[in-house]
Amino acid sequence: MDIKEIQSLIKFVAKSGASEVKLEMEDIKITIRTGGHSNTPETTIVQQIPVAQAPMAPAAPVAASGEPAAPAAPSTADDDSKYITIKSPIIGTFYRKPSPDKPSFVEVGQDINKGDVLCVIEAMKLFNDIESEVSGKIVKILVDDSSPVEFDQPLFLVDPS
Repeated sequence: MDIKEIQSLIKFVAKSGASEVKLEMEDIKITIRTGGHSNTPETTIVQQIPVAQAPMAPAAPVAASGEPAAPAAPSTADDDSKYITIKSPIIGTFYRKPSPDKPSFVEVGQDINKGDVLCVIEAMKLFNDIESEVSGKIVKILVDDSSPVEFDQPLFLVDPS
């Protein structure tokens, strides 16, 4: 079920006058509560249910001598530890540009300052500017343009030095 179907369902429930609707499918649970006649605001809860666990990692390769082989390259997680991760403060759709005909807010290698707009996240037809909380250089953009993002999802890696 995609975001447009969920939004349509929310609108349908709001128009129907029902106070609460629960929908459970194989991989998703949705509960929509409307205020009805009281002053409580409409609340939507979407919960993703894990379908299956990821397979276990294969065992380390063994050299001809019978000892484990040395890893070929250091982990990229170690390399990324010196960078600051800028994460999404909201759920929505990530946009790198203010509009399709304008240039991107930031590019890899660009120097940024605290308060600079890095991207826009659209949530419920509202466009929210995401500003940098640090100064530094953009090292990596972790999300594709026009992609859905979750709360606290990493968006950018910034080198503060």
